[in-house]
Amino acid sequence: MPSNAISICGVGKEYTIRHDSDAPTTLAEAIVRRVRHPLARTTREQFWALRDVSFDVQRGEVLGLIGGNGAGKSTLLKILSRITEMTEGAVDLYGRVGSLLEVGTGFNQELTGRENIFLNGTILGMRRAEIREQFDAIVAFAGVERFLDTPVKHYSSGMYVRLAFAVAAHLRSEILIVDEVLAVGDQEFQRKCLGKMRDVALGGRTVILVSHNMAAISSLCSTAVVLRAGRLAFAGNVSGAVEEYLARDAADMVGDLRGRRDRTGGGELRAVSLALRRANGDLTRSVRPWEPFEIMVGYESPAALHDVMFSIDIELADGTRVATLHSDFRGERFDVPAGEGTYYCEVHGLPLRPDSYVLNISIGGHALYDYVERALSFEIEPVDVFGTGRLPQRSQGPLIADYHWRAAEEVTPAV
Repeated sequence: MPSNAISICGVGKEYTIRHDSDAPTTLAEAIVRRVRHPLARTTREQFWALRDVSFDVQRGEVLGLIGGNGAGKSTLLKILSRITEMTEGAVDLYGRVGSLLEVGTGFNQELTGRENIFLNGTILGMRRAEIREQFDAIVAFAGVERFLDTPVKHYSSGMYVRLAFAVAAHLRSEILIVDEVLAVGDQEFQRKCLGKMRDVALGGRTVILVSHNMAAISSLCSTAVVLRAGRLAFAGNVSGAVEEYLARDAADMVGDLRGRRDRTGGGELRAVSLALRRANGDLTRSVRPWEPFEIMVGYESPAALHDVMFSIDIELADGTRVATLHSDFRGERFDVPAGEGTYYCEVHGLPLRPDSYVLNISIGGHALYDYVERALSFEIEPVDVFGTGRLPQRSQGPLIADYHWRAAEEVTPAV
């Protein structure tokens, strides 16, 4: 038996994009257009969603597939799941594949949850006896016992994804492919899913996990692949893949705020840019827990102003605020000359869990001059700060505290 569970060699997928802003919307319009302009041709563009992608996945390996939006991740998963045909290349799959790519993939809206478990299991290549054997575990994991005989068209999106994941994870496919669809579930369900995927991997099954959550990738995966613009950018260890994924062009390092129309404030002074800079002077969009860095605020002011205060809010992507860096908290106010310039906030380190964060910028004095929400996004990199390979999960809060446990000292009894 080969050691590879998946072998991908030179895979490419080409799509044809039509450019026709005046395309007919009815049959009558199409006929009239053909009669009037029989020689007219629609402009077409050939687009490669994937090109020359090659890598192997070992049996029992948990591989993270990461990349920005439009990198080709979903296209590759659809090829592996035999939903989409590749244009070129070859894929060898050694074992049955269970996929969870979209909420409710393979579900029939009119059938009940019970019926869809058997339907989805059959689509995944399972025998009826295998489905019956795992049926109770699937239902318990999904938590839909009360609604088992209700048509799934009446399910909420959370119930839908819980049942879909439960079927894919419990039925005995040798290869499990899971897309970012897990983000639909609540924190408790995400925790259960991550735990189940660990169990699946420990059981010798192969897992491909797609996620923008680098902390989840780092804690679950043994190797990772990075796609960029449809091509393979990196394949290897997780830490190297995360660094490659977080690497950006210099032009992407700075948040240009000049075009923001959703800002508030009187406009006496405005922020025009926001950027992060490491201690060595390099611009960045990712820092490590407790790593010192600077936040640079570029401004423009038509006139000189006195007693100006700067403030940065640090928030999770869902808007949960974790810190406010207000200059007035430190008694720091500034006389700002007219023109353009930069102010710096020196941050001595953030004790934050690896995740995506956003910065809001606020500038004021006798009144609010400028406020821009979600002015810049950045990442806290997944670093093994404790040396144990473990970090807090989302349900355990955003902070990484500096702490340790010890046993009580033994007390020697008096003689």
